[in-house]
Amino acid sequence: MERIPILKMGNFLLVTIQVDMHDRLAMTLQDDLTNRIAETLAQGVLIDISALEIVDSFIGRILGNIARMSQVLDAQTVVVGMQPAVAITLVELGLSLTGIRTALNVEKGMALLRSSVNETTNQVTATKCSADDNGED
Repeated sequence: MERIPILKMGNFLLVTIQVDMHDRLAMTLQDDLTNRIAETLAQGVLIDISALEIVDSFIGRILGNIARMSQVLDAQTVVVGMQPAVAITLVELGLSLTGIRTALNVEKGMALLRSSVNETTNQVTATKCSADDNGED
């Protein structure tokens, strides 16, 4: 059975799709990725689609599902490397890819993930400090 490799980089998972994506492979990626997030407690997922020349409505929906499932598992998702033709096609199809954050390349995507995780950590710390301050009164 064909699978797309999922690499762990610190607190993040990196998925580079180098083959044509068909529906069954997309479903397998969705299952594998959600399992890996749960196993590794990853805080972020970066999906590189730069090798994809076509993203149809099904694949677009699966990417959206992955982003939503990742969020439920407390991980941020960033999709990078979208070809201009793919972006044009998605817009023409009326697909908004709701919930998916995008960046031009892997470097910018990793920076976006790091800033998102730091922002979330700072919010949690501020909330905890506020709760501690209220408890002292």
